[in-house]
Amino acid sequence: MILKAADIHAGYGKKEVLHGVNLDVRQGEILALIGPNGAGKSTLLKVLSGLLQPKAGKIIYRGQDVTYWDCPRRVNAGIVYFMQGGEVFPNLSVRENLELGYGNGKINGKLEEVFQFFPNIRDWLSIRAGLLSGGQRQQVALAMVLLKQPKLLLLDEPSAGLAPKLVTEILARVQKINTQMGTTIVLVEQNVKEGLRIAHRCAVMTTGQVVAIEKDPQKLLSENILIEKVFLGVN
Repeated sequence: MILKAADIHAGYGKKEVLHGVNLDVRQGEILALIGPNGAGKSTLLKVLSGLLQPKAGKIIYRGQDVTYWDCPRRVNAGIVYFMQGGEVFPNLSVRENLELGYGNGKINGKLEEVFQFFPNIRDWLSIRAGLLSGGQRQQVALAMVLLKQPKLLLLDEPSAGLAPKLVTEILARVQKINTQMGTTIVLVEQNVKEGLRIAHRCAVMTTGQVVAIEKDPQKLLSENILIEKVFLGVN
């Protein structure tokens, strides 16, 4: 097990969003986190990343209590958060964005690692990031995260706003990062069915709690009505 969250309570101001979340993340897995809007999925990722401090509870990462570590310290320890929307610096070139993502001096020796997962980036290095399409920017944003060499990657809707074909492509890259780098991934994905296809396990959230763990996400894929009615709130 790489991470354990125990009885996490968190929120914004006086509003509590997470009401005693318990979650175990296994080394090397892709854990899909699913549930209706407002269930607390993104809030949980913010707590795990250190962007939001919990009001109660404990987070254990690789045997260490990191509950009150700030975000930079967690990044240095290998916990990296991909924020919804995949932010890039639009006025900088793609290469300059990657250099900022790497943050450790000369990036030349690391570019081949990026191209292994995102080969098209090779042709975009001199292009201003703001001129790229949404799908291209998303690849650059993921590459910036990858350069931090995460051990635990927290992905908040990496395919948000993309066309269906690009959703499949982005999630295929996520799966490749998991299989080839051994990176553990917690995935919140708006396209639930596509997310479940690459997941090893699935945690179901409703009203600020993890209410179920599914060891066979493929089983949920065959139960479309269950997904739509219970998890997505579709009548």
